[in-house]
Amino acid sequence: MTVDAHHHVWDLSVRDQDWIEAGSPLRRDFTLADLEPGARAAGVDRTVLVQTVTVAEETPEFLALAATHPLIAGVVGWTDLTRPDTADELARLRGLPGGRYLKGVRHQVQGEPDPGWLLRPDVQRGLAAVAAAGLVYDLVVLPHQLPACAKAAAALPQLTFVLDHLGKPPVASGALEPWASGIRALAALPNTVCKLSGLLTEADPAHRTADDLRPYADTVLDAFGPDRLMFGSDWPVCTLAAPYEDVVAVTAELVSPSERGQLLESTALRVYGLDQRLPG
Repeated sequence: MTVDAHHHVWDLSVRDQDWIEAGSPLRRDFTLADLEPGARAAGVDRTVLVQTVTVAEETPEFLALAATHPLIAGVVGWTDLTRPDTADELARLRGLPGGRYLKGVRHQVQGEPDPGWLLRPDVQRGLAAVAAAGLVYDLVVLPHQLPACAKAAAALPQLTFVLDHLGKPPVASGALEPWASGIRALAALPNTVCKLSGLLTEADPAHRTADDLRPYADTVLDAFGPDRLMFGSDWPVCTLAAPYEDVVAVTAELVSPSERGQLLESTALRVYGLDQRLPG
């Protein structure tokens, strides 16, 4: 079994994806029917569908999609963490069709101008509600926001934080610091996990081999260990850099053969609490 712990879908006739630039190859619909051939060819049996926009209607749609498609094993949705009734809203979402597939919550923290957004009292209250609901919290952040991530994880040891895309290191420039120091501080907390995802699209187009990406992969592997690393394709964003199958293959090259089982399967199954039975 191989688990892709991070991908998206969208239908522009349902709602715009305003983060996509005009003229981008991403400015079209991307559906599960588009994903499935590449996923099957790469041996992917399970996926986690992740939110794209801060719109309340998206999460129920994703849950309903998960309920009807065997490829999706979990959903990381969105809800407004600053609302005082976050706990009630999470309970409502879990009561919807497909609600059992809700495994985590995410917010576009990378777009927040306040680098300490995660530490605001109202956000902390919302994060505590996520933990109480038995869900995890995905972090989509930029390197300068990593210190706040570590402080938030230290303040809420009952909540598992999953760092998406390695915190978006400056791969194209080849720089490691201060990103690497931020990674080590976050990884020092036992309630943190990292997705080995998004590296190809952060890299310079002329330097997208496993060897080019290895310094960043080695940093998170050393900091988190293989049992706290999971693979995510970041499809369809990854198609800007490489076909789906190539993303899986390059990522697998970044760890040793003995570590691939954890990266490609067991970490995601454990952290997101995914059904281990293969889809029928």
